[in-house]
Amino acid sequence: MQLKSLTEEMQAIIKGLETVKQELTVSENDCPVSEVFHRGRNADALAIYFGEDPARCSFEQVTQTLINFMRLFRKAHEENTKQAELEKKKAQKELEGKRC
Repeated sequence: MQLKSLTEEMQAIIKGLETVKQELTVSENDCPVSEVFHRGRNADALAIYFGEDPARCSFEQVTQTLINFMRLFRKAHEENTKQAELEKKKAQKELEGKRC
């Protein structure tokens, strides 16, 4: 179930990025307000935050890296949680074995 929800989240993010790309294309001939959007300072700040050079790393690459990180982080968290539960059960069995 968690994998399904994660997949749905990733698809929603990808769809959102596609919408942003479409908006960018449409806004190219817009008023001066669009110039601020085209500069992409927020996107550059995101790239810098993750240690990337905005001149060499596109916004799409940064967001894809972030998506991959989130996916791997969640997977590692789930594995660590399962491992901790197994160790707890093992410790309980050992404790019960000593009582008998």
